[in-house]
Order: sequence, then structure tokens, then C-alpha cells
Amino acid sequence: MNEEYDVIVLGTGLTECILSGIMSVNGKKVLHMDRNPYYGGESASITPLEDLYKRFKIPGAPPASMGRGRDWNVDLIPKFLMANGLMGLFEKRRFRKFLVYVANFDEKDPRTFEGIDPKKTAMREVYKKFDLGQDVIDFTGHALALYRTDDYLDQPCCETINRIKLYSESLARYGKSPYLYPLYGLGELPQGFARLSAIYGGTYMLNKPIEEIIVQNGKVIGVKSEGEVARCKQLICDPSYVKDRVEKVGQVIRVICILSHPIKNTNDANSCQIIIPQNQVNRKSDIYVCMISSAHNVAAQGKYIAIVSTTVETKEPEKEIRPALELLEPIEQKFVSISDLLVPKDLGTESQIFISRTYDATTHFETTCDDIKNIYKRMTGSEFDFEEMKRKKNDIYGED
Repeated sequence: MNEEYDVIVLGTGLTECILSGIMSVNGKKVLHMDRNPYYGGESASITPLEDLYKRFKIPGAPPASMGRGRDWNVDLIPKFLMANGLMGLFEKRRFRKFLVYVANFDEKDPRTFEGIDPKKTAMREVYKKFDLGQDVIDFTGHALALYRTDDYLDQPCCETINRIKLYSESLARYGKSPYLYPLYGLGELPQGFARLSAIYGGTYMLNKPIEEIIVQNGKVIGVKSEGEVARCKQLICDPSYVKDRVEKVGQVIRVICILSHPIKNTNDANSCQIIIPQNQVNRKSDIYVCMISSAHNVAAQGKYIAIVSTTVETKEPEKEIRPALELLEPIEQKFVSISDLLVPKDLGTESQIFISRTYDATTHFETTCDDIKNIYKRMTGSEFDFEEMKRKKNDIYGED
């Protein structure tokens, strides 16, 4: 291990693994280490089910009715979204006109604006133009555009329209849902990017204790593990490795629920997403409900996993999620966790230590992708170019 690397990565959460893969594809010499013996970090998939009981200190073993423990792959932090909206006939007509406008919108072609200035007109005014009701506005802003608060309503509408356009185009591509969820849980994603990194020469070491991050003159120069030092020019890590360089900005409550039935009023769907907009439950933050099942190879046959999450706003976080839990009843078993939201104290450009944010309450990848692109820009000084990434990948695999 006594070598010099361009980049050392600590932690195998999805953010760290994606950045590791990107840096390796870009020709950087990468060493990736994790103190844990498994991939995924705080976003790991837990299997067998017995391990989930142990992790949450639930006494006893899972009942026989839950099937074999190995049939379960439970994501601690699921990230996907599938949404359904209910609205009346006339509301649907108005909403259809709005969606047609969005589909035709091109910020480079003023002929598609229909009297709206995308750089100046607030999104609130766009909704008013199409005479959309509050329920539809909540659905559009939070389930389609994926905003977490209503602050966007008074911002120029261009970004919101493009977010909705992305949703619609994704839906058109796959038919039933614009979102994907990997079989066997999200733990497969970090491993996939780890393999990508390895193909391009990256080195991985799991179950590797980290003794010290070595800094000289305010800048990282290496990492010490088991008495050996690996030198580096840049370091990527999750907050757990640098607790003195992060600060707490809030908390998230997550409740994993095991069910023997699909969620009511979802047409017996084997997966779904419910977003409860904040203003409908007198909150500042949305409440998310994500449900997956044996169809995704994450649960025993006939069983369902529903995970409720939201940003903590009071001293009684479990009361805050009651509206969501009521949708899931009866619940066979609950696993409750409250975790801190941690963010880096600085950009890392001086120390060259680039720290990811902890995962928020959302059940989609938008904020995680933003964090990845932000770290990449701080490390390289340039925007992440996905097309360039694909071109380099095709040099190895050939065209898709």
C-alpha cells in the first residue's frame, strides 16, 4: 500500500463509488478503501433479514412467516420514485394542456414560449395561466419536478419546466414508470461502479481500518492504515471519516416497514411511491413513502417493504410520519432510525479533501446527483461531461 495515488476514496456509499469510477475512467490512479467489509456504506442493502433485526436491536429472530432470511435485501436508504396523481375530468384537461406546453417547450425557441418569459416569469404564474388547482400544483412540483419545498414557485419557471420535461421524456421511454430500481436492491449500484473503477485500474480494499488522514500545511498528503501510508493528491470521503470537518444541519427519520400486502389504493402495485406534500400536512418538508417487493428480489414471496422518510422538524419525529404510517397498516414489523444530516464545512479546494453530504429524506437520486456533480467540479475545475464519460467507456466496451 506504500504507493502514491492521484485520488484516495474512503467509504463505499453510492456517491463515493460513482466518483471513484469517474476518476478512474478519467485516467486517475485511484485507491478506494472502506472500514466495512461490504459495499454501500449508510446506503447498503442488508441481507439476510436476521442481520436487519440485529442492526436495529430487535429481540429474537424473524418469524417463520417472513420466509427465508436470504430472500431479503433491505435498502437502508432507497432511492427511486414512481408517482400517481388523482384529479377530476376538467382538471385532467387543463393538466393535459399544461403537459403539451411543457413537451413543446424549447428554451432556445421563443416561438414555444406562448407569452411566458422563462427567465423572468415565476412558476406560480405559469400554473395560474393554465388554471391548475392546488392539488395538481403540489403533485407537479413535488412528484414530477422533485422539489422538496415550495420555494420554486416564485423562481423563474425555466428550470421547473425542464424538470417536468425530463420526467415526461423518461416516462415515454419506459412506459409505466420513468424510474428504475435495481434487482436485489441498491447495494448493486455501488458494486457496479466499483467494477467500472477496477476495469480502469482502480484498487479496492474492503474491511480496511483507517487510522489517520495525514495533512501537511493544510493539504492532504495521504492516508494511514494498519501502519502503512498511501500518499495521494486528493481525497474523497463520506462524513463519517472526517467528523471534525462536517457540521450537522438537521436530521432525517426513516422507518422500514415489512408488510404482507401492497399499499391500499395502488391497484395492488408491486412497487410505488407516495409523496405527501408538506403543505397538506402542515409541515415544511414532504413525507416520502417508497414501496418495493419480491418483484425486485428484495423480499420473500408475498411480502413488501415500505420505507417512510422525512426531515425531522420537531422533538417527536415519529409523530411527524403518522400520516404515512397510517397508509401502510397493518404493519408486521417496523425498524426506526434517526440520522444526522451532515455537510462539509468548506469546499475542500484548499485541503483537497472533498466530503460528500449524507443522504437526505428524498427517495430519488436528484440531490445525490447534484452532490456528485458538485464534488467533481470542485476537484477538477470543470463541469461533469456525461457524453465524454460514455465515449471513454465505449473505448473499452464498444458502442451500446
